This record gives sequence, structure tokens and C-alpha cells, in this order.
Amino acid sequence: MDVTGTPTEGVSSDGTRTYRMPAARVALAPGRGHGPLHGAWWPRCDMLELELPSLLGSLDPDLGIVARVTVDTVAWPGVPQKVTLPGRMIEVALTAVDAEVHAIALDWGTAGHRELLVIPPGESRAAATWLLATAADPANTLTAAHMLALAEAGFDGGHR
Repeated sequence: MDVTGTPTEGVSSDGTRTYRMPAARVALAPGRGHGPLHGAWWPRCDMLELELPSLLGSLDPDLGIVARVTVDTVAWPGVPQKVTLPGRMIEVALTAVDAEVHAIALDWGTAGHRELLVIPPGESRAAATWLLATAADPANTLTAAHMLALAEAGFDGGHR
């Protein structure tokens, strides 16, 4: 893993370049939680095709296999509609619903789905740490937009 948090580059046996992101920065609520969010994810960049394999690979295998993710077209510009994961492809559904701008929905098909707050890649460590912990709190009832607004107000200028 690259300690700087940037993708590591390699060359596969067929000569093509491969990239691997460091471990995902993600926190999930135990169980299902009571609010609109089931946790948070803090990607390192806005390239979903690089970030998604790391996110999905970090999830507990007991949850099952994610069949599809839904992301906002504004937050993830130019995202492909399919992303290659080791051994499979995953469908990426796009939405333009304002309520989902700062969230990613992970769909396990018949096993349900989870909605995660997407913390902007450039967010400060202090704000991101608070957002990860708060979104993973099963008692949290705040929306993604509300949490980000609180973090911005609380961490602007080094407060909180």
C-alpha cells in the first residue's frame, strides 16, 4: 500500500498498466441503523472506477456481493456505467436526484441496500473523522447534506 494514499501502479503479465487504490476509508453502522445513512465512505479521488473496487473489497463478505451501485452524476462526472472488479463487473446506475448528491447506494439485490455518505476527497482529516463516526452511529438521523453542512461549519477555521 502506498502510504501517501495515492494509487499504486504496476504492470500485469500481459504488459498493461494496473492501478490499485489503498484500503478504503469506510465506516458502517452495525446492523441497519435508524436514519437515512448506513455509514460513510471517504474516497481519495473522484474517479469511481479506481475507488469502487477498494470500497467493495473492504466490505464484510458476510454482507454478500454488491450487485449494483447508484451514484449522482454531479458528484461523479463521466463515471462509466460498468466498473471492473476482480472476477466480475458491477453495474453503476446514475441518478440526478439532489438528495443523493453526497451519497452512494450499495445494492445487494434481494439482500437489501445501504446508503453511504460520500465525504469529498479533499475534506480535512478532522472533519472526515467526525463524518465517518457520525454516519456510522446507528442512532444518527441526519441526512448526508446536513452532515456535510455541519462539518463545514464546525471545521471551518479549525473549530470542533
